[in-house]
Amino acid sequence: MSNDGKTQLTDDAIMDFRSIDATTGQPFGPRFETDGIAEVHAACSAAEAAFDAYRATDAEARAVFLERIGAEILALGDDLIVTAMRESGLPRARLEGERGRTVNQLKLFAGVLRRGDWMGLRIDPATQGTTTPARADLRLRRIPLGPVAVFGASNFPLAFSTAGGDTASALAAGCTVVVKGHPAHPATGAMVAGAIHAAVKASSLPSGVFSHLVGPGIELGAALVKHSAIAAVGFTGSRAGGLALVKLAQAREVPIPVYAEMSSINPVLLLPEALRARGAELGKAFVGSLTMGAGQFCTNPGLLLAIEGEGLDAFVSAAAEAISGAAAQTMLTGAIYSAYEQSIDALQQHGQVQTVAQGPAGDGGNAGRAALFSTSGRSFLSDKALGQEIFGASSLLVRCADEAELQSVLVAAEGQLTTTLQMDDADIDTASRLLPLLERRSGRIVVNGWPTGVEVTHAMVHGGPYPATSDGRSTSVGSLAIDRFLRPVSYQNFPSRLLPAVLRDDAGLPRLLDGIATHG
Repeated sequence: MSNDGKTQLTDDAIMDFRSIDATTGQPFGPRFETDGIAEVHAACSAAEAAFDAYRATDAEARAVFLERIGAEILALGDDLIVTAMRESGLPRARLEGERGRTVNQLKLFAGVLRRGDWMGLRIDPATQGTTTPARADLRLRRIPLGPVAVFGASNFPLAFSTAGGDTASALAAGCTVVVKGHPAHPATGAMVAGAIHAAVKASSLPSGVFSHLVGPGIELGAALVKHSAIAAVGFTGSRAGGLALVKLAQAREVPIPVYAEMSSINPVLLLPEALRARGAELGKAFVGSLTMGAGQFCTNPGLLLAIEGEGLDAFVSAAAEAISGAAAQTMLTGAIYSAYEQSIDALQQHGQVQTVAQGPAGDGGNAGRAALFSTSGRSFLSDKALGQEIFGASSLLVRCADEAELQSVLVAAEGQLTTTLQMDDADIDTASRLLPLLERRSGRIVVNGWPTGVEVTHAMVHGGPYPATSDGRSTSVGSLAIDRFLRPVSYQNFPSRLLPAVLRDDAGLPRLLDGIATHG
């Protein structure tokens, strides 16, 4: 670890490791020294030391800093894309798009900072009690929590990793950040970390504003979460990993929030009239979503729900044909591929599950084959294991006898990032009956689209009830992601000179003045 972008060697550097080519499984490139407990302590101490100075910077300075990070990432050029391609197995077009998303979300938060309403300013002036009870002068703003630990994700080497949404939103809030880089793409992470360090230096900020830790072991992440300087955690990954971090965070002397995005199978409801009108069309389109990025999206459509009836067979036939022709794709790591194969094998051996179709075997290593399975609503309800996430291009069709059984399946379902309704106008009444169930179990509800693809906008929610996330009240994508790293503070009867500048009468910022929205 180093907060100047260079790896330091200490007695705690217990091992080194290298990048792994996702296709061949062979190591390549330079060796990376593994950071240890000493580096964790140094990074967290630097983040704590830099925090007060960084949170005191004004919104414009932080906005410019975020934009500089984006510019530095772009300045890495094609080397970044080539490196990420080799480490992840993801295609060029996908990674170029992900780089654009990474830069754009930094710009989004720069805009949020300039707009000013993220601070949640409220002023309730004092009253003397002539016509109403006397009241003290009360003023409120939201302040950053403190240093934030961010864990890079395997499936998004750029947009959910070193400079991803968690880092961008935490820095925008005024928090310093310590990133635990994902071991599946250490070279990509190191390049992006270097870009952030360059932006820190160009912005004349304390070096502890950002640090990057390197290492494959779970001990490194555990030490980071347990460090007393860390005030919150952002994580994208498996349910087991997320829950382990939550447990560590809650066991601290001072517990801290963990915003973990963990597990979702993203049900797609194929409503009767839509199936009757365009079952075959939906089957083909579904496979396009299922196989995108080898199915390695947290919003991958892993569950299909339909009522037996006209059009369902046409959907299944079209989906089976599309899957049978879908080329196998390189998965992110050998471990992910192995886990996927084990999950597929378990479904194939399940006595109440039928294999509808599986794609052809691939030539290269870690080549995941798309698969579609089918079961009845009764069988799904009798085995909770059928509702667990399979990370890859696999989906299970649940054929329900009627709407009542479909509702029972939805009631039994876990919390989800997304639920999708494929529907026609004649399905409106059915959809309206189902909507309350979907709202209670989903962060985002999609109509006549597919869940893969998350727009970085102000109205986006990428979160959901447990186990989709550890805290369903928040989102990790979109401008509301900044809320996770802020807390409210109220100032009572402060003299004007002591007040934070943003709460003074002449601040000129968006606020609620005695409950009425005003711009200053």
